[in-house]
Amino acid sequence: MSAQTVILGMGNPILTDDAVGVRLARDLHRRFGDPPGVRWLEECSVGGLNLMDVLADCDRALVFDSIRTRDALPGAWHRFTAGDLRETMNLRNVHDANFATALALGRLAGLRLPADAEIHIFAVEIVDNLTFGERMTEGMEARYPALLSEIGEEAARILGVAKQ
Repeated sequence: MSAQTVILGMGNPILTDDAVGVRLARDLHRRFGDPPGVRWLEECSVGGLNLMDVLADCDRALVFDSIRTRDALPGAWHRFTAGDLRETMNLRNVHDANFATALALGRLAGLRLPADAEIHIFAVEIVDNLTFGERMTEGMEARYPALLSEIGEEAARILGVAKQ
């Protein structure tokens, strides 16, 4: 069986800045095409335990998503792996689990999932993920070309594809 990579664009394309992950996945898919062993899910709106179906039998994952933290500036981005999520591993409610918990439960259930170090998460700091709209906020739209270039360069390196 050949190595399988899944690329996920997380978020909602009609919630202003929350669309950044979906847009990155869509635009990088156009840029990189369909390298062997790579499966694209440009618009992934599932979370928690449902992500296990998406990640099952994959060797590696690239996840593009939005994030809101206290100290970072909108348009900044962070790169981390699933291993960095361990400290947040707890159930948020009785109906679903966060990403780290879902990975742990999936592995306990015997699913073949990517190793933590092979789950590459790119999270972009956003301003607004609550307002309906097909465009991101003005500042995010202005920053997006640089985000696409910077994150695209890292993704190309991980995937082993030529930068476009």
